[in-house]
Amino acid sequence: MAKKKGKPAKRGKGGRGGKGYGAPVITRVKFPSKRLGEMFAIVVEILGGERMRVFCEDGKHRIGRIRGKIKKRVWVRRGDLVIANPWEWETEVQGKLGKCEISWRYTRAEISWLERNRKIPQILDIDNISF
Repeated sequence: MAKKKGKPAKRGKGGRGGKGYGAPVITRVKFPSKRLGEMFAIVVEILGGERMRVFCEDGKHRIGRIRGKIKKRVWVRRGDLVIANPWEWETEVQGKLGKCEISWRYTRAEISWLERNRKIPQILDIDNISF
C-alpha cells in the first residue's frame, strides 16, 4: 500500500505540539529618553487617520501621530501607555492642542514591570485622567 502524501496533521494550537504560552519574561524595558524630550503618555481618545489624543506626563493633552516605523506593526488602543515625543519646532497657539509623535507602545507585561518598580509617574494614574 502506498503512503499518503500531503500535509502532516497539526498537533494542538497552530502545530506547536501542545506548548502553551507562559508568562512573558521581561529582559529589557525601553525608557523614554529625557535628553531627546521623550516622555510617558496615555492614549485618551482615538481620532482616526493614525492620530490620537494623548495625555503626557507634563500634564498637557496633545494630538499624537503614530510613527511610520510602528504604524503597521503595532495596534495602539485607548488606555495604552506609550512614549510620546513632542514636536519642539511647533509654535504653541492658545486654545489649540500641541502635537507629538508616538514612538513606542508598552505591552501588559512591561506595564506591570514598570508599575512594580514605580517608574510610571503618578500623574499618569488612570483614575486622574479624564477620558
